[in-house]
Amino acid sequence: MAKYLNPKSDLVFKRIFGQEKDLLISFLNAILPLENEEQIVDLEYLPSEQVPTVPQFKNSIVDVKCRANNNSFFIVEMQVNWTNAFMQRVMFNAGKAYVNQMKEGESYDLLLPVFAVSIIDYIFDKDSTEYYHHYKIVNIKNSNDVIKGLQFVFIELPKFNASTYTQKKMQALWLRFLKETGKTEPLSEDFLKEKETAKAVKLAEIGTYTEAQLAYYDQYFDAVSTERTFVVEAEKRGEQKGMEKGMEKGMEKGMEKGMEIGKEEGRRLGVEEALTNLIKNGIPGTEARRLLGLE
Repeated sequence: MAKYLNPKSDLVFKRIFGQEKDLLISFLNAILPLENEEQIVDLEYLPSEQVPTVPQFKNSIVDVKCRANNNSFFIVEMQVNWTNAFMQRVMFNAGKAYVNQMKEGESYDLLLPVFAVSIIDYIFDKDSTEYYHHYKIVNIKNSNDVIKGLQFVFIELPKFNASTYTQKKMQALWLRFLKETGKTEPLSEDFLKEKETAKAVKLAEIGTYTEAQLAYYDQYFDAVSTERTFVVEAEKRGEQKGMEKGMEKGMEKGMEKGMEIGKEEGRRLGVEEALTNLIKNGIPGTEARRLLGLE
């Protein structure tokens, strides 16, 4: 029986969506809120000289230029762990991608719209059961009045439940593929009924990777697991310390304010402790700060 790697790792995700444009076209058409006439018919991967030089853009999984009836830039990213600065980083990268299209002396009407697509293996909105979050710039009083240019799609993968999903077939298949592959054995036969997901399954087979690639894969998830554990444990300890400090500072402003200050102090102390522990465990400082969303 074939075994499969987790496609949420950067190694496998890049192999599937960063090299096979037919699979990325299928994925984006399924995931993005596009009308029929807006469906992507072709795309090109951006050469390195066209990728905007912005902090952390190198960690975006796929940088592409897509063509439908009009061209668009797309940033597609797989984020295993969540940090409080993640949304700000995505907005920064997308904004830079939008601005850096235009060369000196060119007209603004040459700017192409940018979609930032983030598939997140974490629940960041605990107050909602919705897994799909679509953001764009709209008029507050008339949401049909849209400023075109930047749109953002965040998908909280853990919230997706295939058993209750009744909408797009291919969206369900792709999200199931990302969520189930590498965890559930054997894989569902549903993936083999569509040529795109069947091809993706083949590309995730463990036997198609070299020993060096598999070592990198293990190292990646070891780092992710270590970082997640340290952050959770450090935030708990830090929050307790911060709560005590915050309560002292906030007594005059009332209990509620003290709790708020405590939580903020706790998060700060937790991140500091997590960073120290990651470095102690052999993860380079730059990589540790990237995992924690500090760069």
